Amino acid sequence: MRVILLGAPGAGKGTQAQFICERFGIPQISTGDMLRAAVKAKSELGMQVEQVMASGGLVTDEIIIALVKERIQEDDCRSGFLFDGFPRTLAQADALGYLLTSKGASLDYVIEMQVDDEALVSRITARSTCGSCGEGYNDLSKPIPANGTCSKCGGTDFNRRADDNEDSLKTRLMAYYKETSPLIGYYYAKGMLTSVDGLTEIAQVESSISKVLG
Repeated sequence: MRVILLGAPGAGKGTQAQFICERFGIPQISTGDMLRAAVKAKSELGMQVEQVMASGGLVTDEIIIALVKERIQEDDCRSGFLFDGFPRTLAQADALGYLLTSKGASLDYVIEMQVDDEALVSRITARSTCGSCGEGYNDLSKPIPANGTCSKCGGTDFNRRADDNEDSLKTRLMAYYKETSPLIGYYYAKGMLTSVDGLTEIAQVESSISKVLG
C-alpha cells in the first residue's frame, strides 16, 4: 500500500499517519528524517545535503527525489509506505509519478484531510507534547490527563512549540497554500484524491480513513 496524506499544517496528518502505519505495517517516510539520516550516514547524497544546509540553501527537488528513490528500495518498503511531507510541490509530484512508473508501481491512495482555517488555528494553538516521550495532546480534543501525567510514559513535563501561535501559523498556511495545496487539484484531476473531514474527533477521522483504505 502506497499512500500520500495531504493537509494544511496542524490538520492532524501526524496522528493519522501513525494510525495507518501501525495498522498496515508500513513505514512513514518523512523528507526531514531522510535528510537527517543521509547526513548522519555521510553518504554521497548526504554530503551534498550537508553542503547545501551549511550554506543556508534549499535542498533541490533532484536531491529529494534521489533520497526518496533510495528510501523506497529498502526492505521495510516492500509492502508499501506512507509519505509524510512529500511531495510538497507539483514538480516533486511529477517526479514521484515517473519514479514509481519506472518501477512498475503506482500510488494506491492520496488522502486529503480537510480543515477550516479558523478551526485549524484553534487546534494548533491548543496542542502540546510530552517532553519525555513526544506523545501529543490538545486542550480541545485530547487534553493532558487531570493528574498532570502523560498517559503513555507517566512524564510530567509538557511543551508547546514556539511556532504554534497565530502569527506563525498564518505564515505557514500561506506557504502551504502557495506551494502544496495545488497538489490537491493535481491528484483530483488524476482521479486519485479522496477527502476526509479532518476536524472531527480523532477516532472518527481514523474511521473515515479506514473506509477509504478498506
